[in-house]
Amino acid sequence: MKKPPSPVRALGLCSGGLDSILSALVLKRQGINVTWVSFETPFFSSEKAKAASEQTGIPLIVQNITPLYLSMLRNPNMGYGKNMNPCTDCHALMFQLAGEIMKKEGYHFLFSGEVAGQRPMSQRKSALRYVEKHSGMDGFIVRPLSARILPETMVEKEGLVDREQLLDLSGRSRKPQMALAGEWGVTDYPSPAGGCLLTDAGFSRRLRDLFDHEETIQESDLNLLKYGRHIRLSPQVKVIVGRNQAENKILEGLVDRTRQAIFSPSSFSGPRVILAGTLSDMAITKAAAICVGYSKVPPGEKGAVAAIAPGKTTLLSTFGTRPDELKPFIIC
Repeated sequence: MKKPPSPVRALGLCSGGLDSILSALVLKRQGINVTWVSFETPFFSSEKAKAASEQTGIPLIVQNITPLYLSMLRNPNMGYGKNMNPCTDCHALMFQLAGEIMKKEGYHFLFSGEVAGQRPMSQRKSALRYVEKHSGMDGFIVRPLSARILPETMVEKEGLVDREQLLDLSGRSRKPQMALAGEWGVTDYPSPAGGCLLTDAGFSRRLRDLFDHEETIQESDLNLLKYGRHIRLSPQVKVIVGRNQAENKILEGLVDRTRQAIFSPSSFSGPRVILAGTLSDMAITKAAAICVGYSKVPPGEKGAVAAIAPGKTTLLSTFGTRPDELKPFIIC
């Protein structure tokens, strides 16, 4: 067995949850120098990872991977979970990208807080093995919380990690992790609820609709999926209606004014409406009517709406399209 280098450096995927924290501490207690990486997209953020880094003092690298992630998400090799979550291929991509950092920055191996059998799709032993093979990092991925019930990795065989000091956790119970957290003084950690929007049924319906109708998707399009009522008027036209004052403000900040139109009530209080797709005169008129229809303008009365489209602003006076007329067209 080779004498391990000093110090041994490990780079771990971090979600910011308890398992991520404990996996890093298991290695740190062996004297291994640990760093985390957190990958961001519009579907999940690094906020919990940043909080965990601040609490533990473990350094954190943050990278936005939206273009690469979107390419994988359109056609994941292993398909989706219950909604639009491609968990197994997601993990493979993240380990692939972490491996690139590992090689560039001189880390010796990768790790994560995955627990064998904890999640039915992505943490079965077969899924863990799939990730190792398809990330290109086979032999370099250690899962400290379950390592002793998994095949020995090259990292362990070469003595970079003491396998006997790793753990043998499995299954969905959180009690062993919580007990270990208490023993090690880890008191501040988020609940295990998933933070990925791709597991949300409503968000997934909106994303599927976007995939079905758009070849080219911008990051701003993905961020818009988080807010408002989404209404598909035709294959070429979609509108997004703000549901409250807070969402109206967010929509004003997210609209891409180079290729989308936004509608604001002029003579009444009401929602902001974004028109995406083909900005024809007919589509603009329909969007203005929707803006009036979702306001408190009395039935049978017209409302004035400012339509701000690329290159021009128009003031339209129109009757409203009632929400019940739009039910067949609502995505979510």
